[in-house]
Amino acid sequence: MNALNGQKRLTRRVSGRMVAGVCGGLGDYLGVDANIVRLLMAALTVFTGGAFGLVYLAAWAVVPEEGEAKSVAERYLGR
Repeated sequence: MNALNGQKRLTRRVSGRMVAGVCGGLGDYLGVDANIVRLLMAALTVFTGGAFGLVYLAAWAVVPEEGEAKSVAERYLGR
């Protein structure tokens, strides 16, 4: 868990990642096992015809990686 002024911060996990660390980071943030988040994400992706795959891609772009101040989207847009 990353803390910023005493608050939890959602970050993509670097260690133990399968693809981009989104599910691992979300699991850390919510306090659940990352495998549960992965299974839920996979099921939702299948049952929504791939829509949650786009949600995963969006999360990869906007959630910063552990130890980074900016996300991929913020670095790309120059903010």
